[in-house]
Amino acid sequence: MSELSVNHLLGIKYITEDDINLIFETADHFKEIINRPIKKVPSLRDITIANLFFENSTRTRLSFELAEKRLSADVINFSAASSSVKKGETLIDTVNNILSMKVDMVVMRHPNPGASVFLSKHVNAHIINAGDGPHEHPTQALLDSYSIREKLGSVAGKKVVIVGDILHSRVALSNIFALKLQGAEVKVCGPKTLLPKYIESLGVTVETNLIKALEWCDVANMLRIQNERMEISYYPSTREYTQQFGVNKQILDTLSKEIIIMHPGPINRGVEITSDVADSKQAIILDQVQNGVAVRMAVIYLLASKIKQ
Repeated sequence: MSELSVNHLLGIKYITEDDINLIFETADHFKEIINRPIKKVPSLRDITIANLFFENSTRTRLSFELAEKRLSADVINFSAASSSVKKGETLIDTVNNILSMKVDMVVMRHPNPGASVFLSKHVNAHIINAGDGPHEHPTQALLDSYSIREKLGSVAGKKVVIVGDILHSRVALSNIFALKLQGAEVKVCGPKTLLPKYIESLGVTVETNLIKALEWCDVANMLRIQNERMEISYYPSTREYTQQFGVNKQILDTLSKEIIIMHPGPINRGVEITSDVADSKQAIILDQVQNGVAVRMAVIYLLASKIKQ
């Protein structure tokens, strides 16, 4: 397979296992390039990409921008906080104004689920979903799977537990789709109030006891509590959450095997994981950040190759 089966990356649920394999093979190539002294390639010299962020983001936006610049694309950055959106401009108008500047690709983060799908139907450009509300965050799931593959050789047959605020997490949903597609076993663990009612219909099992979940898994992906998406309190206190679902080095050291710790960031140190876990050799959090650039380069490159056809 030499090209993606889709024209946009809107969510993991729209792509195939072959697509994932192609993205990873391409990312391997780019990872080797970004570790060279000269990290740039002229692949997308004639491509213009707009980064539209209607929600705050540091790591994802910087990662996409770096990936685009490593590929020599022309980059336009748009932040809704300082834009005409504040004056009531609609999503379509904003994007059409940017596209009239002859943009080939749009990377978008938006607070509304389905915003990127809506955009793909109305705008003549390739769309990459950089997170749509609590729905999906496909490039995060791809870089997480890529990091597991790099550390453990493959994703198939591995046991992965996702711990924390599953209800509000686009990272959890995209990870579940990606891991299941590649043949991993997935459990979720967290307070019952932070687990969606439909979760088992996605083919995952629920474990409310953290120690049992950690004993079972090869990889634990620790999510932060998304207080910014909560209008009500879903758990008694942060202290109580940490006592039940936080991981510290003492817990890791009592397990019968060594497991891998992941985190999509930003980390609330001392809440979901302590500093001695975040900075331990079992944590591959910084590998995830580095892999994020290579994986995003791969996605952008593969979608851009469809522009030139």
